[in-house]
Amino acid sequence: MFGTKAQEKQYAQDWAQKTGNEVHMTTAELNDDTVDQVKGFDGVITQQTTSLGSPKVYEKLASFGIKQIGTRTAGYDMIDLDSAKANGLTITRVSIYSPRAIAEMGVTQAMYLLRRIGEFNQRMNEENDFSWSPSMASNEIYNLTVGLVGVGHIGGATAQIYKALGAKVLGYDVAYDPEMEPFLTYADLDTVLEKSDIVSLHTPLLKSTANIINADALKKMKKTAYLINVARGGLVDTQALISALKNHEIAGAGLDTLADETTFFAKKVDAADVPEDYKELAAMPNVVVTPHVAFFTSTSVRNMVQIALNDTATIVNGGHSRNALIY
Repeated sequence: MFGTKAQEKQYAQDWAQKTGNEVHMTTAELNDDTVDQVKGFDGVITQQTTSLGSPKVYEKLASFGIKQIGTRTAGYDMIDLDSAKANGLTITRVSIYSPRAIAEMGVTQAMYLLRRIGEFNQRMNEENDFSWSPSMASNEIYNLTVGLVGVGHIGGATAQIYKALGAKVLGYDVAYDPEMEPFLTYADLDTVLEKSDIVSLHTPLLKSTANIINADALKKMKKTAYLINVARGGLVDTQALISALKNHEIAGAGLDTLADETTFFAKKVDAADVPEDYKELAAMPNVVVTPHVAFFTSTSVRNMVQIALNDTATIVNGGHSRNALIY
């Protein structure tokens, strides 16, 4: 079990005791330098945002008799699917661990921005300004249109929350889900960008979605709109976003993920190692950044560990998992 976090250990131990299986945990990530640790084990799972490494990693896993790589995440862009396929490796992910956890974080960031909390804090703490300026009046959610880019499990949970709050919800997705009809109206991407007061991203990072929010997309958004990204950093062109914020092309942004986050998120780093784009964004009162923790609830952590371990045991024993990717 690679990339083990302190909060995961008890859940893994509980699973091992309940099932009678052995779970070896390491904080190291799976890559070219660590893959030899897998030798002698029957399965492997990891949680990381960095690449698993070169094709040699997949070749070695297959030579060790490994049948599957499990990721304790919904995203799987750290895995080279071509190398996995070439070596007969099944890939499983935890696509549903607690959609509401991530949905709630996205809504929380949106409400923080909508009610101008960061801007009020700056005025009070830096300018001693406690006045009720007319320019600081905010809107209420039931008056707004929320646009979702991606209407899967997390996007669907987000739609239900916003709908319950009274917002009009638009959704863009390459796949139509009739179960979402009570909570949103499907629309094309341009309509979602142009009509929404809050644009919230919930799509995987694929070649087709990389930088889906670029300079052109940001220009299509309302100047009063907020962008929320609780999905993958690579969905957004960071420099284009910074430029749009500086030029007041959009009102603000809530970001739980950044394109270059693997160098500093989920770890303590020296001040010199904090990227300039993060510093620039974090200094803006109309931006809120969190370190990829939208998933980080006790419910999510438990489910991510135990579902991933269950899938591994199932495949090792010759079974099939509904969480296996078809690729």
